[in-house]
Amino acid sequence: MATKQIKKLILQSSFEEMEKLPSFVGSLQQHIACSDEKSGHMMLSLSEAVNNAIVHGNDLQEEKKVTIIAVLENDILSISVADEGTGFDPKVIPDPLKEENLMNEGGRGIYLIRHYTDEVHFEDNGSKVIMDFELH
Repeated sequence: MATKQIKKLILQSSFEEMEKLPSFVGSLQQHIACSDEKSGHMMLSLSEAVNNAIVHGNDLQEEKKVTIIAVLENDILSISVADEGTGFDPKVIPDPLKEENLMNEGGRGIYLIRHYTDEVHFEDNGSKVIMDFELH
């Protein structure tokens, strides 16, 4: 029977707090066997999710928290990012690859997360994203 390993990080809603993400991902790498490419996918996806939580979920209100929980079980690393906002409907996010959206400054975070994870889903009305990475 495989053991479940859990690691947690709580951030304030400020961009400076994002500087803690590389060491968090680095500490995850100590417990998993994955390629540098997969690690890069984790870092990019986590950065996008945390940025969205800080900006869109918590509206840059530093007193609100972003909670990151990583769970390693059965060669799957699941990383959840939850904010204290009201959530959103991920189905109504415009496709950043459509011609009318190509020049938009934002709007690519969810697309990148979907592209670089093996599976992604949203809970709590969209205020929590769970990103799964297969490690085999």
